[in-house]
Amino acid sequence: MNIDELKEFCGEDWKKTDARMRAALKSDIALLDSTNGMILSHSGKQLRPLLSLLIAKACSGDASLPEDSIRVAAAAELLHNATLLHDDVADESDYRRGSPTLNSLMGPSVSVLVGDYWLVSAMNEIQAAEHFGPRLISIFSRTLTHLAEGEMLQLQKARGGDTSEDDYLRIIFSKTASLFEAAAVAAVISVNSSPETEDAVRQYAVSLGLAFQIRDDIFDYSGNAGVGKPVGVDILEQKITMPLIGAFRNSSVEEENEVRKMVSMIHEHPEYAGRILEFVREKDGISYAEKRLEDFTCAAVEAISRLPETRAGKYLREMTYYVAKRDR
Repeated sequence: MNIDELKEFCGEDWKKTDARMRAALKSDIALLDSTNGMILSHSGKQLRPLLSLLIAKACSGDASLPEDSIRVAAAAELLHNATLLHDDVADESDYRRGSPTLNSLMGPSVSVLVGDYWLVSAMNEIQAAEHFGPRLISIFSRTLTHLAEGEMLQLQKARGGDTSEDDYLRIIFSKTASLFEAAAVAAVISVNSSPETEDAVRQYAVSLGLAFQIRDDIFDYSGNAGVGKPVGVDILEQKITMPLIGAFRNSSVEEENEVRKMVSMIHEHPEYAGRILEFVREKDGISYAEKRLEDFTCAAVEAISRLPETRAGKYLREMTYYVAKRDR
């Protein structure tokens, strides 16, 4: 499976979603309009709007989708990119997906302002939904709360170097899986599916989002040129992720405390990063992370199997394995 295959399957619904995103971002301010176009041209895999469309199709027997489903899918991608623009400022990131960030090209103020524009554009799409408006607004508003809480919890834990596995899972739910959840559950609502279907889709999307982020965090220790960031960036940002948590499980309390102290002091001693990466390799932390990745992948597959058999459902299962096995 590849992303182009998913877009081809979604057909006119994908074309409408793409057109709606572009229309939502249109501005008569030339600088803003050209900046939005530049971001759209480097918009990555666009998994979230495709997930939203596939869920809506799986819940409606592969039928063509109502306008509200298109709005939901567009809003999911607009909101996702808004968070990336803000994250690049918070993390002082110069590159994303192998390309310079807006933060590095035009400065943090512009990145924040453009991120705000994308955020408002996302919420305008949801507000304009013809049906189930209050529920849809509530879902995306709750996601914004999760995103803010996740960022602050991550900052709090970075300062103390005391991130546990439960802390880590809450952070990646808040920062990543919550938007997968919003995109998928809002899609179910947009086609007026049953509460039982909504529950299955929620479990699927959360598990998929957690798996997606764990795979990303494994890249930070295993290395891959296609990811768009060098090895060890998470450590330099004081982020304790699943591979390091796995290494702690195979180490003594003394070893764990020593490494946690190095993480908390990494800004003053960036040379510690190499030692921490070696510690993860020695303690086989990546194997533990891959096991937890498999756990969430299986949970996602089990949840989506509760939906009726459709071509869209088949693609959702393939998307799950794509997320788990991807190399970028």
